[in-house]
Amino acid sequence: MSAEQTSDTTSSVETLNVLTRTCTGLQYRSMEMENPPTSALELTSLPVMSWMRFAKDLHHDNVLREHKDVLPDEIPAELPQDKGIQHEIDLVPGTKYCVTRQWPLPRDQVKAIDDFFESRRQAGQVRKLKSPHSAPTLCVKKPQGGWRIVHAYNKLNDATIPAQTPIPRKDVIIDSMAKSTIHTALDLRDGFYQILMRESDIAPTAVSTPSGMLWEWLVMPQGLKNAPATFNRCVTHLLRSVRDFAPTYYDDVFVHSPAVNGKTDVEVHKEHLRKLLGLMQRRTP
Repeated sequence: MSAEQTSDTTSSVETLNVLTRTCTGLQYRSMEMENPPTSALELTSLPVMSWMRFAKDLHHDNVLREHKDVLPDEIPAELPQDKGIQHEIDLVPGTKYCVTRQWPLPRDQVKAIDDFFESRRQAGQVRKLKSPHSAPTLCVKKPQGGWRIVHAYNKLNDATIPAQTPIPRKDVIIDSMAKSTIHTALDLRDGFYQILMRESDIAPTAVSTPSGMLWEWLVMPQGLKNAPATFNRCVTHLLRSVRDFAPTYYDDVFVHSPAVNGKTDVEVHKEHLRKLLGLMQRRTP
């Protein structure tokens, strides 16, 4: 943000140059003002800066507190409810067993894997088993530190019939938000673990660990061939009534609003958020 001052015999005008971030990139705006702002409070009162007050307004209007059960600090450790869509694994005819042996890993990674499965066991999302299928488990380093637990489902995926599900296009989503002036992006945390496995397809999800355990997933794990398509289909189905102002791209929901019918963009956006969060609330057990 910068300012340039010009003078004449009757008035002093300041040009306020503002750089803001929008869904399509950085946007530059320029305003000429006879009485330029002199404090942060005055600055955020400018129409062009209304988005800076938005987070504060959300708390004052109880938008977040009304829906705190769908915006928890920690996701409840429990088996999710059936949302009407379960993940299915349709194998190529003639497929018998998909097995890849587990390989050794460093001690710290073994502990990370054991801790991960213990937390999932307590949540009721995995169970111990004896299965003809088995895929190895490994760790991938996270950029922010710690380990991401993944499974090498290569053989299972090679034997899985691909699901032909429409994939959302980024350009279409961005175009749909072109006339909106305020945006909120929501990330659906642990989204895959909110979808149940079809009972008959639980056995092929079996994974081994370096410590000698074998687990099968009751919810959709990361790494399965058609898992992204199933997740996208589930989210699209559940949020279809708000897609005009809240399109989805896998686990991201983009809420966007313009100023309409005499209401400011902030007022409209809060209405949109209430509708979206209320819909999610009704889907939460």
